[in-house]
Amino acid sequence: MATFEIKEEFMLNGEPFKILSGAIHYFRVHPSDWHHSLHNLKALGFNTVETYVPWNIHEPNEGEFRFDGIRDLVGFIKEAEKMGLYVILRPTPYICAEWEFGGLPAWLLNKDMRIRSSDPKFLGYVREYYKILMEQVVPLQITNGGPIIMMQIENEYGSYGEDKDYLRAIKTLMEDLGVNVPLFTSDGSWLATLAAGSMVEEGVLPTGNFGSRGKENFAALKDFHESYGKKWPLMCMEFWDGWFNRWAEPIITRETDELVEALREVLELGSVNLYMFHGGTNFGFMNGSSARGTLDLPQITSYDYGAPLDEQGNPTEKYYAIKDLVHELFPELEQMDPIVKETMEIIDVPLANKVGLVEVLDDISEKIVTKYPQPMEKVGQNYGYMFYRTSIRREAEKEHYRIIDARDRAKMYINGEHIMTQYQEKIGESIYFEPKEEINQMDILIENMGRVNYGHKLLADTQRKGIRQGVMTDLHFILDWEQYSLPFDKPLTLDYSKDWHEGQPGFYQFNFDAEQLEDTFINMQAFGKGIVLVNGNHIGRFWNKGATQSLYIPKGFLNEGANEVVIFETEGIYSDKISFTKAPIFDLVETTLH
Repeated sequence: MATFEIKEEFMLNGEPFKILSGAIHYFRVHPSDWHHSLHNLKALGFNTVETYVPWNIHEPNEGEFRFDGIRDLVGFIKEAEKMGLYVILRPTPYICAEWEFGGLPAWLLNKDMRIRSSDPKFLGYVREYYKILMEQVVPLQITNGGPIIMMQIENEYGSYGEDKDYLRAIKTLMEDLGVNVPLFTSDGSWLATLAAGSMVEEGVLPTGNFGSRGKENFAALKDFHESYGKKWPLMCMEFWDGWFNRWAEPIITRETDELVEALREVLELGSVNLYMFHGGTNFGFMNGSSARGTLDLPQITSYDYGAPLDEQGNPTEKYYAIKDLVHELFPELEQMDPIVKETMEIIDVPLANKVGLVEVLDDISEKIVTKYPQPMEKVGQNYGYMFYRTSIRREAEKEHYRIIDARDRAKMYINGEHIMTQYQEKIGESIYFEPKEEINQMDILIENMGRVNYGHKLLADTQRKGIRQGVMTDLHFILDWEQYSLPFDKPLTLDYSKDWHEGQPGFYQFNFDAEQLEDTFINMQAFGKGIVLVNGNHIGRFWNKGATQSLYIPKGFLNEGANEVVIFETEGIYSDKISFTKAPIFDLVETTLH
């Protein structure tokens, strides 16, 4: 039986083992591309792949567990095993990862408890999830003949809390469910975070997360180990070789030469996991958001990260530089040529059909009638948009409206006329309108742009989306609302014979044929804001705020022959044709969000 142990060094089958790992998130890469990414990792000479496990995709609704398609964790692990790679698994309730709500399922927000703590109610939900999850992964531990060599207890908990009872409960639960490989925690490599987030006193290995100053960070980590009488191997569990990006901000870059020298320091002193090796894509509504005071900054659909493999999974300049470094430091390691995928270009696909959102609401969503408008979570909706409608009587020549306590982005229409768009902290400001009719129809489209995934706002009220209190005219709340959930989590059937209205949210259908399939990028420069569905697959959000002006489409989402693209656009900005390009498109960015 194979063994993996933590002594003064990592020991694999009784021999010293330096972990050379790269992060690939199976849930950010189309399953047909897993082999490609894993091959390119192995081709570096690396021996291990690391991945998080996001709770929210595996239990999207309470008690509903899914491990199909892109959620096929076992399939990914077995593909890694075929490549001769070991696996570091991070199946923690919270993952951060710039992922929606840090991987926590949104339905937890409806529960009366403290998330990410020793609250027995929270631990009860974790237990039910872990019972199912551990059935999947426990048989794949190295102790059972599989490739999993280590698992994580919690993720950067030292940057959030110091509830050791919580950490202990997670550890005990994992062990009770059959986890017997070595366990670890990962935190920033300074005393406060290591002390708060580690379980070193219980034999759990603390690892560090950083992207530079390897000697300094490893020295701090070593001192922490030794303060508990431990002489353990040093590992950077997240060596940040790039960074994530947000809307309306320039793409963050890192110079290759500087990265290589920083990585050299780490490799000379310990083991490493490149975060990210292949960043991939935040498909669907799964992007996270950064907390900045009263303003949250949602992240873009691409999770390219400036990683050694680009969003498509092809090697970059960084990849080849790291490969050279590995060969220099460890010439005995076998390296291979990476696989490079092709891309395709399709020009000027004409618009086939278009239809207005308001015309098809009853076709694609079930109306919910309440006295006061309800937030998304209260009606069982986790992600996407919610459409609110009511009738209001004219009571003044110039009416004064306010949306009270809503998140994240609201577009108000009166009798079909766009009145105002408000974003996050601007919601609640006065909206003035001079209605012409005695009775007027008010429509409000609210977009959940992604929940905060890290930091002090993880449990803030702003994590609950939609209209949370109500809408006021003058000094009183308006009653009698219709609501339509638009999570875009099921196939759409749209009646394009219905009307389309200029300047209002709508659907745009494009059809094209493809004979030889390759990856591609859809050019979104001529559109405003919204999402793209490719053959029914939600490939993510676009926004003309930039800096990305395209969306990546893996060929796994395409069909040989007929293909359909449906664009849901909310600003009334569209084109009567679309094109697909061989490379991503970047643009100048604006300086504000609204």
